[in-house]
Amino acid sequence: MTAEITRVNPPQLHTTPGYHHITVVETGRTAYLAGQCPLDPAGELVGPGDLDAQIDQVAANALVALNAVGAGPEHVVRSVIYVVSDDVPVLGSAWRRLTSSVVGPAFTTASTLLGVARLCFSGQLVEVDLTAALPH
Repeated sequence: MTAEITRVNPPQLHTTPGYHHITVVETGRTAYLAGQCPLDPAGELVGPGDLDAQIDQVAANALVALNAVGAGPEHVVRSVIYVVSDDVPVLGSAWRRLTSSVVGPAFTTASTLLGVARLCFSGQLVEVDLTAALPH
């Protein structure tokens, strides 16, 4: 049995590009993933200066982390995406690449996309923070 997850878009709020304004979890355990960075298994930054390559690595890392606790993208109940940019088209492109990635269903839930000035690792352009309602 999995936790019951309900996603809601009240008609009084604006239409979204795929996420939901509210995610409700009725029961179950929760996993809070650390921000997933574009690092390979050796801890090296993937794709310096290449946002698409970094998004692909972040998505792959997020999938591994979710699977490690018996979850998948469909169990994500909250996401925060950080992109080093203040350019709306760049942010939109990052959103589209993430939503079409191996963890795409994770972003149909309550999501926030932020343009930021800097992330931790030199050359890092993206990071994704996920919370999942674990299946029983």
